[in-house]
Amino acid sequence: MFKGTPEIITQRREEIVNACEQLYQTMSFKDITLKEISNVTSFSRPTIYNYFHTKEEIFLALYEREYDRWNADLEEILGSDRKYSGEQLAELIAKSLEKRAQLLKLLSMNNFDMEENSREELLASFKRAYGKSLDLFRAILKKYCSGMSEAEVEQIMYVFFPFMFGIYPYAEVTAKQKAAMTEAEVDYKYLSIYEITYNCLIRLLNY
Repeated sequence: MFKGTPEIITQRREEIVNACEQLYQTMSFKDITLKEISNVTSFSRPTIYNYFHTKEEIFLALYEREYDRWNADLEEILGSDRKYSGEQLAELIAKSLEKRAQLLKLLSMNNFDMEENSREELLASFKRAYGKSLDLFRAILKKYCSGMSEAEVEQIMYVFFPFMFGIYPYAEVTAKQKAAMTEAEVDYKYLSIYEITYNCLIRLLNY
């Protein structure tokens, strides 16, 4: 890794991740290369290797940042002095994920390959952000759904977090996909990220 001050290292890593995020708005994961990323930064492709060894490591850093952003929203819900009903809680969590479409898009990718092609220390950093989401979500359930047993809380955790992997493909449907569904005569109602998340949580929380 580049031998510079922590500030320079952080700044350059952020620039690389920002470039990846920018490209990911209009390009697919498979089409984004280190060369494409370097074209959006202020330095060359060889310089990127001082900070990330693979494209997957850059995406993993973007992934981690998205979890950090969601964690900030979860912390705000957890820190509230209000008492939320199950319906209000479902609404708040659904709104928090509605803002994190990029996180859900990343979740819908092949995470096995992304993690397999990243160094262990970077993977561990990502897992800490993911683990914090689990802890915050669990704490929210325990705080606002006090009638739930420990087993019921864990059951919801193991339903909702795997469920998140499928939200984006259902909510963000391309024109080509819609045309194919019409041609195949598949009767399907298109819902938003908020609607899909809210409907799931309402049922999980028994409201």
